[in-house]
Amino acid sequence: MQASVNERELVLDMLLQITRDGEYSHIVIKNVLDKYQYLDKRERAFITRVVNGTLERMIEIDYIINQFSKVKVNKMKPVIRTILRSSVYQMKYMDSVPDSAICNEAVKLAGKRGFVNLKGFVNGVLRNIGRNLDKISYPDEKDQEAFISIKYSLPEWMVKQWLKVYDEETVKMIGKAFLEEKPLTVRFDEHKIKKAELIAILEKEGVTAGEVPEIPCALYLSGYDHLSALPSFCEGLYQVQDLSSMQVALWSEVKAGDQVLDVCAAPGGKAIHIAELLNGTGHVEARDLTEYKVALIRDNIERSGLTNINAVCQDAAIYDPHKKETADIVIADLPCSGLGILGKKPDLKSKMTVEMAKGLADLQRQILTVVHNYVKPGGKLLYSTCTINREENEDNTAWFVENFPEFEKIRENEYYNALQLKFAYAVTCHKAQGGQWDAVFIDQGWLPEEMLNDEYWRWLYTAITRAQERVYFVNFKEEFFEIPV
Repeated sequence: MQASVNERELVLDMLLQITRDGEYSHIVIKNVLDKYQYLDKRERAFITRVVNGTLERMIEIDYIINQFSKVKVNKMKPVIRTILRSSVYQMKYMDSVPDSAICNEAVKLAGKRGFVNLKGFVNGVLRNIGRNLDKISYPDEKDQEAFISIKYSLPEWMVKQWLKVYDEETVKMIGKAFLEEKPLTVRFDEHKIKKAELIAILEKEGVTAGEVPEIPCALYLSGYDHLSALPSFCEGLYQVQDLSSMQVALWSEVKAGDQVLDVCAAPGGKAIHIAELLNGTGHVEARDLTEYKVALIRDNIERSGLTNINAVCQDAAIYDPHKKETADIVIADLPCSGLGILGKKPDLKSKMTVEMAKGLADLQRQILTVVHNYVKPGGKLLYSTCTINREENEDNTAWFVENFPEFEKIRENEYYNALQLKFAYAVTCHKAQGGQWDAVFIDQGWLPEEMLNDEYWRWLYTAITRAQERVYFVNFKEEFFEIPV
């Protein structure tokens, strides 16, 4: 027999772990859902929504509580503060639960946790909020920073930074997007399973799968209860990965036989994706700082069934002389402030500060200074973050190019495809019409015989026709040419 579980008690404990103890929301939620797999779908959905929703809306929630409580939120005992926060979230954003029930459960929970003398306080604050919820006074829209901060539950320092870079409407759009529910995205290996076949398998498991037009190897999933309980997931038919993360592997334009190094790889999505694209050739080494993170990578590698990838524990900030100029591609998706994924990790709103973001920007420079040494001449270094903080993105990119002039920003240079990197020109030459440059350099590189197919000849034709005057063939075998006598 399973012991009964009080959903709101679980929510309280989870929120305390995140807001008081500093644990990460996605880890806390995963651990609890794994532990209580026997809960039904409705209970698990309730727990997830209240925890995530309270974190997402916490700045607005605190603003509301402070209007009806003599004791301000930051002065309350953590347990009482957390009970009030999760209760206000339910009252404002979950119509299915009556306010009276929310209030009664909150009072009972306060008493159960040893705060019998504060039951009246909890009751009074919540009932007052419930009666006046539609009369809440928000900051005047003329006060841009304060209004956007409260309306979209964003720290003021964050809003202030973004308003320096973007117009007001764009900042509001960003804030709104972070509060919208998004479907889970997964990536599958097109060499192992066809899209239609995978969709059929998922449908049999009761999962709704939607296609992603921009990325053929991606699907949207919804309607599932517990992902790790699905046979298709356990069999490694797909990996959980954000669409933006998938783009890194696609932009790498990895080719057969490439040696790839991912220096901050956990949990391994990008590295595994590239290993899949290599289709059994080449090799990917996925590194990260701790054995815990490396274990996450290894678990995902094992599920994938791939043999051309391994995981290594290595600090990216410490130079490894054995890797000097050994990689065709280095993936540097570096530790960052995470301001681009607040919709998935809402606890970062309260954890991240201006000072921490600045420290992370400095760390990124430190790591880039080290890992650029691992790139072969003619190879690629892909720098990416999951933030929209300019200091960590545009500013760091400009700094890197200035300090390491042997590298160039290939996606901002309209002529990069002529000379920059081996095969890189193929990115834009296929978008061009007719001759585009005086000269085109075509590097055959390493290609197995089986790749010299119709697609290859179309590619070669396109590359040749981009030249107005001269074409230079590099690393082609002599038998490729027929010399007239």
